[in-house]
Amino acid sequence: MAKKTVEHEGHPDHRALAGGSARAGVFGFSDGLVSNVSLVIGFAAGGVDSSVVRLAGIAAAVAGAASMAAGEWVSISAQNELVKREMALELRELKIHPEAETSELAAMYRQHGMSREQAAISAREVMRDPERAVIVHAREEFGLDAGNLPNPIQVAIISLMAFFCGAMLPVLPWIFGGGNSARYASIMVAVVAAAVAGGAIGQQAERSKATSAVRQVAIMLLAVGVTYVIGRLVGVTIN
Repeated sequence: MAKKTVEHEGHPDHRALAGGSARAGVFGFSDGLVSNVSLVIGFAAGGVDSSVVRLAGIAAAVAGAASMAAGEWVSISAQNELVKREMALELRELKIHPEAETSELAAMYRQHGMSREQAAISAREVMRDPERAVIVHAREEFGLDAGNLPNPIQVAIISLMAFFCGAMLPVLPWIFGGGNSARYASIMVAVVAAAVAGGAIGQQAERSKATSAVRQVAIMLLAVGVTYVIGRLVGVTIN
């Protein structure tokens, strides 16, 4: 009776996380929120006019989003190039030393609990198709998923949009108002957004949503506190 090689393709949710899109969205939003509420409160603490706070917040949101997108594009592109290079090297090894690579793959299957006989059969079956073999080898040996490389442009766009949305939330009160009311509204909006983002992260990671939310808010408030103190000191010195 013929035995079949069983290959686990992974859950779609895992692929989404590994692809970088979810990471770019979560970190982009969080970075934009924390950095810009800190900047806005720091400027406001310095005693500058509300129009200056508003302009600084919008400029920081645009510049930060562009910088985040560019960084993600460069990072993902470099990562993909590295994976492709490793795949090319692995394919060369498969062609030069097919028997050694077959034995190596069989040993990996035995580590996953296969019997010696089943591992040998599965390895030989995989090695019949060079393209399939190099993908399996890369995944088993290096943890690389060459069939699911993230799209640099897609990740960059997601990062840009997420950062901009997160960064603009604490600026909104300054667009529609100013003074202490805008300052308090910025902090309140940022606290709620940070809590929601933290809860979402906790849910995705199957951790306590409350703990993740509290941690996210605490980190944000710490950053806000630091920039507030600096803003007050610099503002007093200039005045």
